[in-house]
Amino acid sequence: MAENIDKNDRFEQGMKTRRAVLGDAHVDRAQTVTTGFDQPFQQLITEAAWGSVWSGNHWTKRERSMVTIALLAALGQDEELAMHVRATVNTGATEADIREALLHVAIYAGVPAANHAFKIAKLALTSMKADSSPDNSHDGEETK
Repeated sequence: MAENIDKNDRFEQGMKTRRAVLGDAHVDRAQTVTTGFDQPFQQLITEAAWGSVWSGNHWTKRERSMVTIALLAALGQDEELAMHVRATVNTGATEADIREALLHVAIYAGVPAANHAFKIAKLALTSMKADSSPDNSHDGEETK
């Protein structure tokens, strides 16, 4: 991990929120592979996305999760979509919430985008269920 990150208050709040939503294991993995090249980007997203937008008071984490899932689905951002579907375990969004968000995607962003997003979400949800089964010994975190 690059060590020259300016750890201001917004960064610290962002890291706290990022860990609460995505989980410690995911954030630790992301930090492990951060280099001097992408460190400014990591600081930007930690401060702006996690320290400002995701840390705001107006919406709940569940509501932010549903909006994020819909936007990522509409934009065809498969990896981020799967990551945020998995994060619903921490945000309180349910499978029904995910389904409703993707139904909105079908109407406002197009059926092909929603069809693909449903496939990604189903894979992520199936993986989450398998990871939480008593027969499974690993932690269920994504590998990236």
